[in-house]
Amino acid sequence: MIPLFQPALRHGLLGLTRLLVGARASWEGSAPADVPRIYFANHTSHLDTLAVMAALPAKLRVRTHPVAALDYWGGSALRRAVAVGCLNALLVDRTGKATAEVMDAMAAVLESGQSLILFPEGTRGDGTVAPFKSGLYHLSQRVPAAELVPVFIENLHRVMPKGMPLLVPLICTMRFGAPLQGIEGEDKAAFLGRARDALVSLSRPTSQPNSQPASQPSDQRTAR
Repeated sequence: MIPLFQPALRHGLLGLTRLLVGARASWEGSAPADVPRIYFANHTSHLDTLAVMAALPAKLRVRTHPVAALDYWGGSALRRAVAVGCLNALLVDRTGKATAEVMDAMAAVLESGQSLILFPEGTRGDGTVAPFKSGLYHLSQRVPAAELVPVFIENLHRVMPKGMPLLVPLICTMRFGAPLQGIEGEDKAAFLGRARDALVSLSRPTSQPNSQPASQPSDQRTAR
């Protein structure tokens, strides 16, 4: 895609996402901050990445890279242009054939001071949160300075149900929780269970969330 058209397409996609699903941000235990973070979210729809990106403030959005499946988002020139050219996505091979390279690429983003969006279930669900794959644990061990922020995506599985071609208009909220604190000596299974519990707990909103409307997209590009 010609770079000249990327900012316009990014602006249009994020604006359309807010129009269709709201993409409302509710900060319930954390606040927007320009520090390296791993935003880990439940995965319910192909719109998940767009919704989380649209909910982030513009100054953070340009420094945040969704981790997206190469087999889907790299499957056509248009999808790749949207994922990489417009959303700064990091495309990864989820077949397991390039595990070390994938981990190196994700760690490099965090070590540069930028952030990632991960979907640790590994595949889309039906509204329930499935057990997490091990990648989140290994990445947290690799870059312990990165904050682990759970993001519960509310209602999006009802907007675009799996296998359904049409959208159902609903307001969707991205609930950003408190950063997950490290526990010395915690093993992989305990960590993944605790991370999943932190995400599931956000499905029950707090009484006084710090809610913010989705900010306007920025056309600024972050130098790499």
